[in-house]
Amino acid sequence: MAAIDVVPVSGLASFLAFCRTPRLLYSGHPGFAPSLDAERWTLYAHRLNPHFKQVTSQSWLARRNGKLVGRIAAQIYNPEITPLGASRAQFGSLDTVEDPEVVAALTAAAEAWLRERGAALVHGPFSPSVNSETGLLVQGFDAVPMMFMPWHPPYLARLLEECGYVKARDLISYRYRPTAADVRDSGLASRPEWRDRLKIRPLRLKDIRGEAAVLTEIFNDAWSGNWGYVPLTVDELVSTADALRYVMPEDFGMVFELDGASAAFAIAVPNLHEMTGDLNGRLFPFGLRLIGRIRKGQFKTARMALFGIRKQFQRSSTGGAIILGLIDRMRHLHRIYDLEQIEFGWVLEDNVAMRRPIELGGAKVDKIHRIYEKQLAASAAIAKEPAASSAGADSNTLVRGSV
Repeated sequence: MAAIDVVPVSGLASFLAFCRTPRLLYSGHPGFAPSLDAERWTLYAHRLNPHFKQVTSQSWLARRNGKLVGRIAAQIYNPEITPLGASRAQFGSLDTVEDPEVVAALTAAAEAWLRERGAALVHGPFSPSVNSETGLLVQGFDAVPMMFMPWHPPYLARLLEECGYVKARDLISYRYRPTAADVRDSGLASRPEWRDRLKIRPLRLKDIRGEAAVLTEIFNDAWSGNWGYVPLTVDELVSTADALRYVMPEDFGMVFELDGASAAFAIAVPNLHEMTGDLNGRLFPFGLRLIGRIRKGQFKTARMALFGIRKQFQRSSTGGAIILGLIDRMRHLHRIYDLEQIEFGWVLEDNVAMRRPIELGGAKVDKIHRIYEKQLAASAAIAKEPAASSAGADSNTLVRGSV
């Protein structure tokens, strides 16, 4: 069999090939839906995604007989940034054909690059960060594909584990399919103790830069105790929101204000995969067609992509009221847009405080994505690596790719 050529991504042609690799490899697989090329460019281009200011990174493509057969990326966070409980050395964007030699060659290239920089422990996949698309799909291969959630074929987890990778954490996504009994509001807005105190307003997408500072503050306060946490920057939030405002109805973003001060926020996104299937990854020249479909509400599924609630309100009656208000808003979206399914995700497997109300509300596990880890033999470890899988989880949920 011909040798596998693993080459660094360098230059525009290889960058474009890196972005469209999943579409080329997985097209036609049940459960897979291709992302728009333009959206992938904004995710992976160093000049467009502020995440890359925080890391040193490298990506690779694998070819056999000149044919593209896989890709991978690796990164190390800058010395001042340490993910909570996880390694600063990470891999991501692993997509390959069903061939153990390809997976072995790609992971070997990433591991060698990380070892050269002193890494002793690697976690992933983060594609490219915990605040983007996270984990490798291990359950729910034929579930409804959702925006900003990575899809992988069933064989990939097995091949990665054959290379010495083991589970670090599982990330749970839920499907919620409203029934006729679910459409009624809780009555929270009319209760005397909350009527004048708790307000829910739309997120001002047209003034996202004005909103960004407080939203970033809430997010970082909410997530600061969660495994893998890396602070979200204002630039990252603005970059994501600038793109979302063209494809997200205004009432899909919401800010929860308690006694006039921002206490939580949530962002849902319509499932664009329903409306882009005939575009084959190309936004141009079909952008106006997509925007028209969104404005006409031509989607039946959506995803709760981001929810953050300040720590002081978590595990309290006030936090419970905010979550109840969120559920009411999701029921409102169900009524207005006639949604058939809403996805909540992801949630860390040990985040019982968030998983319990989701499950009590009738949601069912839909997908599981896994974070893997591997010990690397290195002459000098970077900084001081944390013990694997050591941190707990607080009561909030990220859905991102992400957002």
